[in-house]
Amino acid sequence: MKKINIFLLLFVVLLAAIHQSCKKQNFLDDKSVGTITDPFVDSAQTMAFVNRFYEEIGFNFKKERWENGNTEQATDDAEYTLLNPQRRTVSLWLGNYSGFDFKHGDVWSLPWVNIRRVNLLLANISRTPLSAELRSRIIGEAKFMRAYFYQYLIASFGGVPLIADTIYGTTGVANININLKRNTYEECVNYIKNEYDAAAALLPAPNAPQSSIYDFQRDYGRATKGHCMGMKARLLLYAASPLFNGGVIAAATAENKPLAGYPVYDVARWQAAADAANAVINSGYYSLNVNNTRPGLGFYELFTKRINPEYIVFVNRPNNRDIEERYLPSSRNGGKHTQPTQSLVECFPMKSGKAITDPTSGYNPQNPYINRDPRFGFSIIYNQSNWLNSGGTYTPVVTEVGTGQDNVPAGTFTGYYARKMCDTTVYGNGTRPNLTERGWPLLRYAEILLSYAEAINETGQTALAYPKMIELRQRAGIDPGVDNLYGLKPNMTVAEMRTVIRNERHIELAFEADNRWDDIRRLKTAEVVNNGNNTVIRITRSGSTLTYAVETTVLADRKHSFRPEMYLFPIPVDELKKMLLMIQNPGW
Repeated sequence: MKKINIFLLLFVVLLAAIHQSCKKQNFLDDKSVGTITDPFVDSAQTMAFVNRFYEEIGFNFKKERWENGNTEQATDDAEYTLLNPQRRTVSLWLGNYSGFDFKHGDVWSLPWVNIRRVNLLLANISRTPLSAELRSRIIGEAKFMRAYFYQYLIASFGGVPLIADTIYGTTGVANININLKRNTYEECVNYIKNEYDAAAALLPAPNAPQSSIYDFQRDYGRATKGHCMGMKARLLLYAASPLFNGGVIAAATAENKPLAGYPVYDVARWQAAADAANAVINSGYYSLNVNNTRPGLGFYELFTKRINPEYIVFVNRPNNRDIEERYLPSSRNGGKHTQPTQSLVECFPMKSGKAITDPTSGYNPQNPYINRDPRFGFSIIYNQSNWLNSGGTYTPVVTEVGTGQDNVPAGTFTGYYARKMCDTTVYGNGTRPNLTERGWPLLRYAEILLSYAEAINETGQTALAYPKMIELRQRAGIDPGVDNLYGLKPNMTVAEMRTVIRNERHIELAFEADNRWDDIRRLKTAEVVNNGNNTVIRITRSGSTLTYAVETTVLADRKHSFRPEMYLFPIPVDELKKMLLMIQNPGW
């Protein structure tokens, strides 16, 4: 690992920040990323310019994104430590934002900044001293990045203006009145899909032989064909999903309906999504990270290894304690900002693979943490879980009501702390120097398996979903059972398999980037799962007896509110004022 010389670990910020006029400047005329061409006459500076994309590709994963908050804490997955309604995470669950007061500015602005960067690079690439072969690869990387940021925009806002290679605010278009319409959602999907295909044709495979333009040690983490194929699979899955595939938002008009998705449902979109996911699977580029020495160990270890067979799109990081600082309890010098809910805990099945609601599962509500899916113990710190302390030994984290530093409610509001992606040898912060070799997962092979299973099931070919679900559950450490179905009911209907797949996706991808926030929106379940108060656990002790009580939070400032128009974010009104041809999303 120490031999790796990765460009992406040392980002160079080349261009000085220029203060923007928020009232007058158009987002397509953003000079904060520069109009100078000087970086492109030097190969090292050109590569550093490209590396800036990689620095910002993981902006939605950052655990400190919004005052140590993120979308994961605004769903049914977790509670946030802070409660000021002006904080962006709190605003998200309260639903107190609008186009006039859009508190989540990076969702809109940061992708556009990077789309402009791509266009600057493409406009100047012919001037660089890079070899023809390397130029071709860099064009592929740039096209991938542009498609990636467009994909983020349409998942959040629906159709947006497609500006192709245009750079506004430079010679030739500097003085024009920028006034573009939003393209339809369908047009955006087609454009992004074609860009991924074009980029893939220029990029090496993840397992490409060493060459003058590709070296595994130097280029690990840079965009490859696999990046393009994986993100295309996610793009088409979202496009096939209930929100966008004929799932018209109630307030939609004839004018904005095509911006919010495909107006009419088509099952063929599910087949296209399945085909795209299957292409990744059949490529042989990726596999699950497996370690059979202990049930579920492969799941745990993949998040502590910079290089593993499962990561498709990820952010390379220097050795760090990024997650431990944000997740661990106070007794481990962590920030405890993400506190898992009882709702999430109940989604994890038993080690047999059976849901805890199954009367034959063996679940005991008064001893609820034994014999659970091994991913549970690798995702959640629950009462009496052992964790490294400042003295270098492993001692229990006690969350019982009123007991110790980590108790309810002084330490955790929900009765749990997040553990997923944390390294058991790393202390939260401060006195212990341990770090881990971690990258940030933005898309991994497990998601591709889930995407294939979901999409193929929706075409009615439920039997084809079983092998992918079994592969995931086998790696998770679930028992095979006498039928080797790993707890899956045989001969499920489409509806039954749909429920299982959605739950599997929920627990497998918990706390990874915007996965839960995006899923409850694209599946149009947010009005059910993200309205009202989350559930928590209260554990009380009497001698050696513990009593477990599931409660619903009653605090008004923790009550989630999700309205139909919130399936898409509003376009910031300041942008609509600058570009009068743009129209607002349904209901805003």
